Amino acid sequence: MQSMMLRSFVAVEIPAAIQAAIARSTADLQKALPRPLVRWVAAQNLHLTLKFLGDVSPANLEKLAEALKVEAARLAGFELSVGGLGAFPTPRRPRVIWVGIEAPAALPALQRSVEAVAARMGYPPEERPFSPHLTLGRVGQNTSAADLARVRAAVEATVVGPLGTARVEALHIFKSDLQSSGSVYTHLYTLPFQS
Repeated sequence: MQSMMLRSFVAVEIPAAIQAAIARSTADLQKALPRPLVRWVAAQNLHLTLKFLGDVSPANLEKLAEALKVEAARLAGFELSVGGLGAFPTPRRPRVIWVGIEAPAALPALQRSVEAVAARMGYPPEERPFSPHLTLGRVGQNTSAADLARVRAAVEATVVGPLGTARVEALHIFKSDLQSSGSVYTHLYTLPFQS
């Protein structure tokens, strides 16, 4: 029955116009650091993950969606600003290249309520503190020191200014299928905030 499990996550969607602006402002960086050095995320896949769930049965996912729907209906929409570029864990040891997100307190509050609903349903809590970002690319695991220096130099040389504001009015649950070309995300549920 393993095949029925859905590798899924809860996220906030990023509007297509901002996805396109990210692609434009990082096109040279992506050219400078081609695969397999960095695995870049396709622009249409850029999203803000609030909770990675892992492999979940469709029935459990539906239960979680129902619980999150109740929670979402109590929340008000808000805006987040997208812009800036950086790397985790540090620019010196870049593993993940990200585009920044600035948001009001409503965003961490939203993430905490998603985390609380998930915890009540038995999902393990996220160990790391929440730091809102859009993952743009992942640096290969066995990258040499020279290549890491190359990644760092390219990231430091790339300036990404403010790219726009996104209105957040719903939570979304996606499933992720890993394919040779990268992850393919399928939208499963939309859980709207109060209107």
